[in-house]
Amino acid sequence: MNLARAPAPLPPPIPKSPVPELLRDLVHERTGIYFELERTGLMFEKLEARAIAHNCRSYLDYYYILRYDDTKSAEEWRRVMDAFSVQETYFWRELDQIRALVDCVVPAWFRQNTAPLRIWSAACATGEEPYSIVMALRDAGWGHHPIEVWASDSSEIALTKARAGVYRERSFRALPLALRAKYFTAQGEGWLLKSEISSQVKFCWANLVDLERATEIPPVQAIFCRNVFIYFSPGTIKRVLASFARRMPPEGHLFVGASESLLKLTRQFELKEIGGAFVYVREPGL
Repeated sequence: MNLARAPAPLPPPIPKSPVPELLRDLVHERTGIYFELERTGLMFEKLEARAIAHNCRSYLDYYYILRYDDTKSAEEWRRVMDAFSVQETYFWRELDQIRALVDCVVPAWFRQNTAPLRIWSAACATGEEPYSIVMALRDAGWGHHPIEVWASDSSEIALTKARAGVYRERSFRALPLALRAKYFTAQGEGWLLKSEISSQVKFCWANLVDLERATEIPPVQAIFCRNVFIYFSPGTIKRVLASFARRMPPEGHLFVGASESLLKLTRQFELKEIGGAFVYVREPGL
């Protein structure tokens, strides 16, 4: 009989405490994720296990670790990224954009270039998006062309799952059964992606609000960053867009989520309709 007790929960900050705002602003600065003050309860909920892991008596103690403890903070921010990670995605999500890439962007590139085309899934979660891109390219006959697919995320837990390439039914809600049979093999209660697809994606860790450190990722011609900006403040979105623009040539393509609009946030990208999908195109000279 196990008599071990679960750690006691941390008490919430006292009324009118500066801690919620201090911690909220620090999280925003380092991760880009922004919590309105009325939603800081959700922030504390996600961070509670981490604070308990460090034997903190309060969230102020945890704030000091994140802000000032040079021996712990770098690694702890990685764990914070894991705590905030949203891994809700699936294969063939918002397929019209992938079709625009495969049917329009890729052919246009190779009509004028022999150099590799590089595509970056900038918030890949558990990998369904970049793997969908590789499958779509392969099915459209581009499998032997010089195309590199890069994928990054700020959650190491998500990247571990992505590299493993094992998925459950929830990830297949939009993928045609014929493609599952073609590119996956049954493994226990899940499905293992075949190496002919998984080997085509290069994964790495990256924080979108600190992309200067993402030195592994080369300049790219197309970026997918979908359903991420809904968690960021306008100021953070502008910072990320500026970083994206520095990594792309003029006429590069940026794919964001269908519910995300950048029209009032940047002059570096112009919204265009390409192949039946809306895509932001890198403006020259900006």
